[in-house]
Amino acid sequence: MIFLLLAILIILGEFLLKNRLESRFSFQTYRPILKGKIILRKYHNRGAFLNFLENKRKFLHMISIIFTLLITLLFLVTAFQKGNHWLKLGLSLLLGGAFSNTYDRLSRGYVVDYFSFHTPFKKFNQIVFNISDFCIILGCLILVICQKQ
Repeated sequence: MIFLLLAILIILGEFLLKNRLESRFSFQTYRPILKGKIILRKYHNRGAFLNFLENKRKFLHMISIIFTLLITLLFLVTAFQKGNHWLKLGLSLLLGGAFSNTYDRLSRGYVVDYFSFHTPFKKFNQIVFNISDFCIILGCLILVICQKQ
């Protein structure tokens, strides 16, 4: 039950955060936080990571739906099994992030990204993320690590 709540918290939290950002930030807004290490700004990602497949949006929508449904199915299958807490944690993070970004992609036509890191590497500073992206990355890492054990 806790893992389902985590996935729902990610989905709901991102929904509220992205809606607030959409209504209150312009594309020119550039707000440094944490002593300038993180920059809040609004970006509309019309593709996948780094705008990959932005010119093939129908294909990207289909892939997003398929993967989100597969993750949902796998989550539901494992949710009622005893044990496998790391697997359930990884899947709940992955599900929450995937569902949030897929919802954006289908309802808005783009994914709302809203923060980047200020680093000495200029190219890396241009990449804009959202919390769902980090949930997907962390969920995948946990799944890979728990499969190795």
